[in-house]
Amino acid sequence: MRLHRNLVFAVIDALLEIFNEGEYADKVVAKVLKRDKRWGSKDRKFVAETIYEIVRWKRLYAEIAEVKEPFTRDNVWRLFAVWAVLRGIALPDWKYFENTPVRRIKGKFDELSKTRKFKESIPDWMDELGVKELGEPVWSKEIHAQNQQAEVILRVNTLKTTKEQLRSILMDENDIETSFLKDYNDALLLKERANVFLTRAFKEGLFEVQDASSQLVAYFLDVEPGMRVVDTCAGAGGKTLHLASLMKNKGQLIAMDIYESKLKQLKTRAKRNGVHNVDFRVIDSTKVIKKLHEKADRVLIDAPCSGLGVLKRNPDSKWKLQPEFVENIKKTQAEVLENYSKIVKPGGKLVYATCSVLPSENQEQIKHFLNSEAGKNFTFVKDQKVLAHESGFDGFYMALLTRKN
Repeated sequence: MRLHRNLVFAVIDALLEIFNEGEYADKVVAKVLKRDKRWGSKDRKFVAETIYEIVRWKRLYAEIAEVKEPFTRDNVWRLFAVWAVLRGIALPDWKYFENTPVRRIKGKFDELSKTRKFKESIPDWMDELGVKELGEPVWSKEIHAQNQQAEVILRVNTLKTTKEQLRSILMDENDIETSFLKDYNDALLLKERANVFLTRAFKEGLFEVQDASSQLVAYFLDVEPGMRVVDTCAGAGGKTLHLASLMKNKGQLIAMDIYESKLKQLKTRAKRNGVHNVDFRVIDSTKVIKKLHEKADRVLIDAPCSGLGVLKRNPDSKWKLQPEFVENIKKTQAEVLENYSKIVKPGGKLVYATCSVLPSENQEQIKHFLNSEAGKNFTFVKDQKVLAHESGFDGFYMALLTRKN
């Protein structure tokens, strides 16, 4: 593999923004890919994947390169050199790579790989928390799985097409090969990464990109056409749209969020998906929730969480996340459960879900809720713990409760 100067410069610039200016990796990648109209798909793939890889392995590479944050431009070149050497890529004779100690890099990698926090490139506190909550053997396997590149999974929009139809459309029109996933009714797995957003099928709303684990949540809620369903933390609405398709566009689906900007995105997506049974409501006061007390057949609380189940698709959150955020988010989760559970009518069902693998955000929150004043009206039905090293997809948790009659 030959390194091309303009592509490598784009990677270096992007990394400086992510590491030193606290920008989100996905936003920086999207911006940097617009840099040169002449780049082909291979160039774009190199730029995006290299940025994510170096972000993912930041701690390990920084230890090997003996550089500390905030990184200078030279420091980032050294991180890049480590990445290239470990990939077996020959370094061109550019001035940035003069005196790169190739053998020492490999030796240091072998030595550091004996310690999990370096080998898996995570902060000390995260390693300690993982061990404390999941135990050493499970945490080791889980964090290793979370460091693999995320697969691209599509969720077929059954309001407009079927899995079989979408599969042949993508193959015939775009040469994109997909396969079915056992136990995931609406999922198609891409054989190779491709920019699916440029396809006619996407523009016509035949699918959304949504991880396989996330696709389990809507099914867990057990919705039927004609029900009144509330998605209390809808965000940009991946699960809302899935619920709409399971409801066959019949009944009322209320999508709520504290951020109006996210609901605007959801409106655009709903239109493309041909979804028209959704009401959008910004939670700008407690009145919005009170109006719905005991009114819904089904309530989804896709709770804010640490995101420690989705590190494969958000590797920069390993560096952005702080231990105090994890502690504080647990208080938010408890409040959200207490307040939003009141929307469920007697006999109705509630699902609490997170994209975290920590029991303290999951099973323990449910236990705490069921022992509280608000939770005494509810019965625990079942839960599902999805770990990345077992499923191959994101880490997730979901619990189903019913409200007593």
